Amino acid sequence: MTQAFMPDSLEVINESHLHAGHQPGFDGKGESHMRIRIVAEAFNNLNRVQSHRAINGLLEEEFAAGLHALAIDAKGTQ
Repeated sequence: MTQAFMPDSLEVINESHLHAGHQPGFDGKGESHMRIRIVAEAFNNLNRVQSHRAINGLLEEEFAAGLHALAIDAKGTQ
């Protein structure tokens, strides 16, 4: 993420524990529900959908490995 977007700030927050019990057998452990807060010049000319697609595309392997939900707060530096 840091190499792809060169962010001014980046925060990755594990929110899995907040979703315990939402799915049968899910106890909230692990890293299945994450939030990313990122500020980077790379998002200056992108709309919200484009920013989310760029981040989701970068995390394809994580989704394939079990990441279930990703909340994204992406902002440009302008």
